[in-house]
Amino acid sequence: MQCTTRSAGRRLPASGELRNNGVVKNVGQARETPAGAPQEELATGERSTRNRVARSILDHGPSTVTELAGRLGLTPAAVRRHLDALVADDVVEAREQRVYGTRTRGRPAKVFALTDCGRDAFDQSYDKLAADALRWIQERFGGDEAVVAFARARIAEQAAAYREAVEAAAPEHRTEALAKALSADGYAATARSAPLPQKGEQLCQHHCPVAHVAEKFPQLCEAETEIFSQLLGTHVQRLATIAHGDGVCTTFIPKISHTDHRSHNASASTAGRNPA
Repeated sequence: MQCTTRSAGRRLPASGELRNNGVVKNVGQARETPAGAPQEELATGERSTRNRVARSILDHGPSTVTELAGRLGLTPAAVRRHLDALVADDVVEAREQRVYGTRTRGRPAKVFALTDCGRDAFDQSYDKLAADALRWIQERFGGDEAVVAFARARIAEQAAAYREAVEAAAPEHRTEALAKALSADGYAATARSAPLPQKGEQLCQHHCPVAHVAEKFPQLCEAETEIFSQLLGTHVQRLATIAHGDGVCTTFIPKISHTDHRSHNASASTAGRNPA
């Protein structure tokens, strides 16, 4: 597992295993696994043990190699090997152990603690918290209109950086500029020519950090699509959304002419709706 972003919208299996751990380091695994075992069994054993090490730190707090070895029934050498891999993947970090009271002679023992990235690799309740908050806003402050107002305010704040990127690009490169700006925010976006006979481009977002919440509150998708329309200076059409169950959020942007920029009048009422 290599952790590079904080992605609250992605959750772990109920077992509490680390996410994205399909690729594991196999250094020295033969010492812990019977000779002749299939390679996939070796990899699975590595993942399982590494998950147990990280889970033990989550449950018990910063821990020494000796403490982890005792809790997990492993040798200190095996624990160190798994910790080295977890440190390399930014899941745990080494720290000096805090000493309370009189410090004894010698250097404090080294302890290993979860990083923010490592903590995010376990189940979190961010999606439920966000959905509960929006539901509370909906019930207490004006129904769907209140949710729409929140969604528009949220995306408008994000859009400042998008607007700067789009306005700095030539008109024919603005969809690509928007895709790059979205990717910087974790949306893994790309721009490509739309398939014929359509004349225009498709903006594809391969990841949505708020997909689980947007599934319950499509106003988030609608507000986002409205912003795309405003930024690109033309009407746009949302063809698919991850929140709706599609594999990719896809937005069609028709070919833009100079006349379109001058007479732009986006349709706010339907811009974000998935036709499916």
